[in-house]
Amino acid sequence: MRVVSLVPSLTEAVAVSLPGVLAGATDWCSHPAGLDVPRVGGTKNPKLDRILALAPDLVVANEEENRAPDLTALREAGVEVLVTEVRNVPQAFRELARVLEACGAVSRPRWLDEAEAAWSRLPEAGPRRTAVVPIWRRPWMVLGRDTFAGDVLARLGVDHLWSDHPERYPRVPVEELRAAAPDVVVLPDEPYRFTADDGPEAFPGLRCALVSGRHLTWYGPSLVEAPRVLGEALRAARR
Repeated sequence: MRVVSLVPSLTEAVAVSLPGVLAGATDWCSHPAGLDVPRVGGTKNPKLDRILALAPDLVVANEEENRAPDLTALREAGVEVLVTEVRNVPQAFRELARVLEACGAVSRPRWLDEAEAAWSRLPEAGPRRTAVVPIWRRPWMVLGRDTFAGDVLARLGVDHLWSDHPERYPRVPVEELRAAAPDVVVLPDEPYRFTADDGPEAFPGLRCALVSGRHLTWYGPSLVEAPRVLGEALRAARR
């Protein structure tokens, strides 16, 4: 089995679970550390000729991260493409199991069982808090409706204020974000790399939590430690 992954979190899941199966990955596939496979461009602009040259048995993709025209072109070239849809944590577990089975796994990897266990026994989060969750600036964009990251935060006791917006990633002026007066501003380090020096200064007087984007938005082996890592970052913003 030869698999090309166009999704960083799925790349990590396949590489960790099925060594030797991954034949190619995007330039953004940074995990596991030291991953040594041919690169096929970005998630939004994959090099289709490179993918076809690798002669994959399967390409794994995601309906949000990858563009439909690229996936259609691969299918028309005779390549089997598996497209995932992940909007919440339970769905992530189901889709991960489906992907790994399609890639040749004969049993569930231990990390997947550990991740499900970690999310099934979350500690008491205390009083629920409200948040805004920017994912980009220039222009400012935030989590909106029906997102995996939003579900992750909700399970950790944090309700983001744009969860009912018609768009999944709406553009919202920063003045409106400040005026919403959330309990915490959650600033991940991807897709935009917010840091202590780039992000918090836009929200004077508000508590900010700098969090790992991999643990907030990826669905793969990072789910094992995501409750602990994100919980620690969110609690630190209370101090």
